[in-house]
Amino acid sequence: MNILQENVATSVDMRIKNLSTIFERIEKNTNWGIRRFENRKDHKAQLKADVDGEILKPYTEREELDLFGIPQMTIFNGNLTLNEGINEMFTIFASASSGTKFDNTNAHLGVGDSNTAEAASQTGLQASTNKAYVAMDVSYPTYGTSQQAVWKSTFGLSTANFAWNEFTLANGNSDSSVNFNRKVSSQGTKQADQIWELTQTASMS
Repeated sequence: MNILQENVATSVDMRIKNLSTIFERIEKNTNWGIRRFENRKDHKAQLKADVDGEILKPYTEREELDLFGIPQMTIFNGNLTLNEGINEMFTIFASASSGTKFDNTNAHLGVGDSNTAEAASQTGLQASTNKAYVAMDVSYPTYGTSQQAVWKSTFGLSTANFAWNEFTLANGNSDSSVNFNRKVSSQGTKQADQIWELTQTASMS
């Protein structure tokens, strides 16, 4: 191997190492958030409060547990980056036009009722039937500031009415799309006529 070949090989090795470090940091610095609402009226009031910059607490602690079996708002950390997600990100990073982005057009957040442990070889949610993927809310994902990206989906009245035990970010609306990651965490059971919002925030520093 000549000096030029050695320099090229070293450069490639460094880029792979740097990308691996990025994925490790994303895994450690990913958090998920859920806001739960009893009905459309409460959800609409919250959206107005968000625009107005107001703090709204629609339920007492007792009401939250009666309605959701869990606090109205929860945050839980971590995830496992899946092999297919890593491969897709490498493709997006390294190619001019290949790969499908996790953008407003393609990205979906998914939930399911399986509590099967995360494994890098998985290619989607592990639930057999109780699973749902929902497209991005308007203006999401947000990115380009604060060294983070935020994805958000709203699960409507008739969507995902089952136990929320597993979570994923995908670049399509099913397990057949590429799932970037997967997280297992018991987050209560969504009932019919409730609206739940799910966000994923990935940051680096």
